[in-house]
Amino acid sequence: MSERRKQVLIGEVISDKMDKTVVVQVTRKIQHPVYGKILKRFKKYNSHVASVNPKIGDIVKISSMRPISKTKRWQVSEIIRESIKIG
Repeated sequence: MSERRKQVLIGEVISDKMDKTVVVQVTRKIQHPVYGKILKRFKKYNSHVASVNPKIGDIVKISSMRPISKTKRWQVSEIIRESIKIG
């Protein structure tokens, strides 16, 4: 039996206030169907944190997994870039 490939997204951590959960905002660029202008569209995903410990502003890779709760269907798999803290 072949196993499904996990869906992978890249986004920025915008909240880490919950226990073992972060909110990741994924940005995608689309072209307006009539005017052709490039627009940004955002979506937020609640992601489970197991081994890595991301902070606000980090760019992370999230992968799909079985549902853990009502809103958690994603898991942070790795930190791509750490946030730059000023001050």
